[in-house]
This record gives sequence, structure tokens and C-alpha cells, in this order.
Amino acid sequence: MALDLALAAPKTYLPQPCSLVIFGGDGDLAWRKLLPAVYNLNVDGVLPSHFAVVCFGLPSTEAGRNTANPDEYIRERARDGIMRFSRQPLDEDHWQDFARMLFFVPGSFGDSRAYMQLKTKLDSVDQQFGIPSSRVFYLSIPPQLVQMSVANLGKNGMVNKADEPVAFTRVIVEKPIGTDLDSARAVIRNVAAAFDEHQTYRIDHYLGKETVQNLLVLRFANSIFEPLWNSKYIDHVQITVAEDEGVSQWDLETNQMIASRIGYYEGVGAMRDMLQNHMLQVLCIAAMEPPHSLLPNVVRDAKVNVLHCLRPMTARDVKENVVRGQYIEGSEYGVRVPGYRHEVREFYRMRNEPLPPHSVNSTTETFVAMRVFIDNWRWSGVPFYLRTGKRLPKRASEVAIQFKDVPQVLFNAKPEIPLEPTVLTLRVQPEEGLSMRIVSKLPGPKVRLYPVQMEFNYASGFGRTSPEAYERLILDVMAEDATNFMRADAVEAAWKFVMPMLDHWKQERVLNLPEYQCGTWGPIEANNLIEKDGRQWRTL
Repeated sequence: MALDLALAAPKTYLPQPCSLVIFGGDGDLAWRKLLPAVYNLNVDGVLPSHFAVVCFGLPSTEAGRNTANPDEYIRERARDGIMRFSRQPLDEDHWQDFARMLFFVPGSFGDSRAYMQLKTKLDSVDQQFGIPSSRVFYLSIPPQLVQMSVANLGKNGMVNKADEPVAFTRVIVEKPIGTDLDSARAVIRNVAAAFDEHQTYRIDHYLGKETVQNLLVLRFANSIFEPLWNSKYIDHVQITVAEDEGVSQWDLETNQMIASRIGYYEGVGAMRDMLQNHMLQVLCIAAMEPPHSLLPNVVRDAKVNVLHCLRPMTARDVKENVVRGQYIEGSEYGVRVPGYRHEVREFYRMRNEPLPPHSVNSTTETFVAMRVFIDNWRWSGVPFYLRTGKRLPKRASEVAIQFKDVPQVLFNAKPEIPLEPTVLTLRVQPEEGLSMRIVSKLPGPKVRLYPVQMEFNYASGFGRTSPEAYERLILDVMAEDATNFMRADAVEAAWKFVMPMLDHWKQERVLNLPEYQCGTWGPIEANNLIEKDGRQWRTL
């Protein structure tokens, strides 16, 4: 029997009527993720009965794009994104229903007149769809535009701070939340000038992934796991986020760059892009203490406590516990692909811009591995190994809990041939599911041992694909459920933990990072990091 978790929650999970206003609505994130996500929610029939989407921003300058009719323009753009990236195929009946609730207001984020046009459009949409002036503003924009945007929203009367069941205002802030501790605090202050904390939802799409959410259920809804979830039984934990793609996409026949994130990634790197947010949030769920209820702030308190318990690193600790690297030319799926520095040079050449001095020999890391410790009673002495990188052999994300070896007696009596350890693995992507490796006896008269996998796959187990992370999280905001969003104190705590590493690297001023060929699992230094503890990285 399925249990609706809303029954255990303090209030009913019910998306409320509103307009979803996407700042940067013609941008890459909206095209690839947000608009397909809302379309899927509409197909699934879980959107509020009174709902609309209003996109705001400057229209694309691509040749052939008709911007004379803004609403039709964004509908064509959304249709293209849905056809390319939607979890569910485009259905004409569902598309017509979705298209009628989709609108576009072109304008600059710094133009006060554009905000007045946005307000007029929202008022018209409210009247058309019976929406009680409730708005969710999704800031899918760079951090440097956040202050300007929220200030203009407040100045033009589009922020309602009153605690009302109707006519509410909420804001979703897309990562990155700053590029260091000081800039993160500035973003938090800027948003707080217009929105209260209970109105603010800092999104990390990893927290919306089905397997990440299932980690909480796995731990606290199954009596077999939680008694073992501590330093007495667990040897170590590995968290891996591997990407097979690089920062740029290439037409390999012509050897031409066709798309690139260099403009964002250069100077940001894997530490800021992945580890400071996604991976630390997954770590928090894996290591948190049992919350006493499912109230959002109770769950978030338990997660932020993990961040506070992370052992701080000195400069010496960084040298011993953290490895960074950068990919060089290599082979990906049998095809030669260029290295990161080549991509940086090509990016600026294509834009006819001079190469910035700091990018001449870029030391932006595309790979990070580290060993961290959580100094509390539950996890004392248990190492957590984290690694993330681009141009690795495959796209895969997982949390692997390796239990301690059985005593060296009986079946494990030969030290030269140790038994395979018991490992519980949660696969976050691409095939969501979990597995447990145990040792079993091979059939036959002799006692021969063999490691076997107990497998569960979400798609085959439930007969359907899991909703995309953005689908769940957008719905959470409309239902006023902040459980899977970062509070301001969690953002600051995560930055406080990584800042000693970033500061150390800045002071080091190395000319070259450890290198790894595209299609390999990172630099040799990453292997050394874990092997000196007598352990090995898992083969995904």
C-alpha cells in the first residue's frame, strides 16, 4: 500500500493557484529544463486549476526568430525545447492546452518601464485565468542581475510580504548563490531586501532527484538500515558526480566548437559549480541525524547541522585531503576530443575577443576529489570521499556506503584473498535506483563464494520514468514546501567550508594543475588520495 507522505506532513501538499514568472525565460535553462518541466506537470494534471506562465527577458537574437508577437515567439521557443528535452513526448492536445497559458514580456532587467509592462501583463493574465494575484518569480539569471531584478520588483509593487493564503509572492533563486562567501552573503542580502526568508526558495536541482529524496526514506522508513548507519558498521562513504561531457560541444567532423559554457565556467570550476552545492547537499542527507518531524525547517535544521560538523581545513589539510585536476586532449567514446585550455582559447577566438590574462594558461579545475570528516558521535573517524569531474568515462552519480569487513575468520580467514565488502549504492543518474552487493555461495557441492548484486531500478520497479527534478521542485514552491531548498544559513555554512580550499589555491598560484586525459577517471593524484588509506575509488 502506497503511503502519501502528505499525510505525515504538518499540512496538505497542495499546489496553489499562481502565475510562474520566469526571469530569463528565453534562456538556455528555461528552454532545456523549466518550460519542459512545466509542460510535463500539465500533462500529468498536477498543476493548479488557475495557473499561467509569464516569461520575462530579452528575446534571442538568433536569425530567423520572429519576435513581432512576443507570446507566439515564446510558444515557438517552448515547443522546440519540449520536443527536444521533455520527459514526455509532445502531444498536440496537451500542447494546445499548455500554449494558451504561456506568455512573454520582452524587456531588460534594468529597465523600469519593462517592469511596468510585466505588471500590466500579470494583471491581465490574473483576470484571464482567475489567479488571485499570486506570483512565483523564478530568477533564472546570473547572480549579478539578482539585486537589480528584486529591487525593481519591489519598486514596482510586485512583492507582497503579507502572510496570506492567497495573493502570495515567492521567489526562486537559481544557483550559483555567489562565487565565494562574501558574494553569497551579498546575494542573500539583496534578495532579503525585497523578500522575507519564508518567501525565498534557493534551488538546487539535485535535491529534487528521486533517488536523493529516496535516501531519506531508505534511512528512516526501513528499520534494517538506521541501526547500522554509523561509525561502528560503516567503513567509508563515496559520493561521485561524473560527467562525460566537457565544458564545450564540438562538431567533430569540422572540428568546430558549436556550443560552450566557458563564459560561465572559466574561473568558476568544479569546486564552485558542483561540490559546494550539489555534493555537499547530498552529503548532508546521507549523514544527517533523524529529524523529529517532516516540517521543512526541522529537516533543514538536521541537514545544516552536518555542515556545521564538517571538520575545517587548514592550508596543510587542503594539501593532504584535496586534489584538483584539468582535462587534456584524449578519447571519449573512441573519438578524440580537445583539452580544456584549447576550448578556452577557441571560445574567445570565436567571439573575436582577446584572451583574458588569467585564461592564457587557465588553472580552472574541471575535477575535484577530497576526503572530509564529520566530527560528531555518529561519524567519528569515518572518511567521506567526494569526487566530481568533466570528461570522465561516463555520466553517473551515486552515493556508495561501504560497510566494514567481516572478521578475518570463517569465510574471510585468508588475508591474501579478502571477501568483497558489502556496499549499498544509490544511483542518482542516469538509471535511478539502488543496489546492494553481498557475498553469496555459488551453487554446487563445494563452498565457493561470489559477490552478487541485489538490484532495484525505479523505471522497471514502478513501470514509469521518474519526474525530472525541476518538476518536483517547482511544484514544491507552489505548495509552499521548502524542505528541498537551501536556507540562507546552509548556503553560508557550505561556503565557509570550501573557502579555505579556494583561498589556498588562490595563494598557491600554480601554473599547471594535475592533468587527466579525457575519458579517464581523473588525475593519478586522486587515486593516491584514497589509496594511501588502503581503499579504492569505485568503478562505476
